[in-house]
Amino acid sequence: MNNLGFYFDLGWHHIIAWGAFDHLLFVLALSAIYLIGNWKQVLILVTAFTIGHSVTLALSVYDLVRANDNWVEFLIPCTIAVTAIFNLMQKDFNPRSLRLNYILALFFGLIHGLGFANAIRFMMAKDQSIGWSLFGFNIGLEAGQIVVVLLILLVSYGVVNKAGLNRKWWVWGLSIFALIMSLKMIWERFPSL
Repeated sequence: MNNLGFYFDLGWHHIIAWGAFDHLLFVLALSAIYLIGNWKQVLILVTAFTIGHSVTLALSVYDLVRANDNWVEFLIPCTIAVTAIFNLMQKDFNPRSLRLNYILALFFGLIHGLGFANAIRFMMAKDQSIGWSLFGFNIGLEAGQIVVVLLILLVSYGVVNKAGLNRKWWVWGLSIFALIMSLKMIWERFPSL
């Protein structure tokens, strides 16, 4: 259990780091359509992503799942692009029309989990308390995501609620940014066949 803090820190930095730009971009795209009043829905959404991420990590640590790193690194920006396109296709932003987001977050969490799975497999394989290590990592990941989402929601509050920018333009701006950046990553990471 003494490694809990180490793995919490690892999970935290998996999200709160410039090297985690693709994960930050995904969280941005995922939360772009929500406002501060939707914080409960966003929390559930981010938790669904963490659950997907956790499942893949656990399966990987126990060596039940392996994936080609090149394809995983290619698929991660694809998840960002799909999420951004989903945002752009929304006609309204009521909770009923956004239910598909929970399924997307869970499924895309599985893919994002594969992005870190190979590295963490070797670290945790030597650890006697894999369960606590995974728990610590996932709590750190969840905490990092919550901080990022909170920042996005606070900025959206200032821009949409206080400055009066139309919510649709805010969502479109963030989503187009995420889409452009993800298309650049898709181009750069396209695996050679």
